[in-house]
This record gives sequence, C-alpha cells and structure tokens, in this order.
Amino acid sequence: MSGAGAWRVEVAYATPASQEVIEVSVSPGATVGEVIRASGLLEKHPEIDLSRSRVGVFGEFVRPQDPVHDGDRVEIYRPLIADPKEARRKRAAKKKT
Repeated sequence: MSGAGAWRVEVAYATPASQEVIEVSVSPGATVGEVIRASGLLEKHPEIDLSRSRVGVFGEFVRPQDPVHDGDRVEIYRPLIADPKEARRKRAAKKKT
C-alpha cells in the first residue's frame, strides 16, 4: 500500500543471531496485528505466534488490535528463556563463593 495518506510504520523482531526491521506502508486506522502481518515476518519466522507473543510500540506493551500511528515502531518480543530475578540471584550467590 502506498500513496497519499499512507502511514509508514516499522516492525522489529530480533533473534539471538540477528535483528530485522521492516518498514510497512499502511492506511490510517491499521492495527498492530495488521501491520505485523503486512511485514511478512510471520512467514519468515514461523516461531512467532501472535496469540502468545507480546508486542509493543516503542517499548510500551500493546495489544494486536490496538491502532498504530504514523512513524510508530512495532516490536515483537520473544519469551524470556530465564527469569531475570533468578538469574540475578544466581550471579549474586556465585560472587559470594
């Protein structure tokens, strides 16, 4: 989609090996989920499950049905593989020994 009135929105997804940022042109009123689908990242990264993955705009959690605005950066977050509090405890215990 392009032309007068189209909004430019970035979609970002990172894996441990790389980060991808795709720019998408959408009509005003598009939702976060629509923008993610339009980016092609769901086909390229089948591990992304929008029903389970958290998403955000500029680091603020949002829902897939929330609208985007011109210039937004939509981010798809991967699940944490370790609990940050538990990892801190382990590091602290290791330093004591």
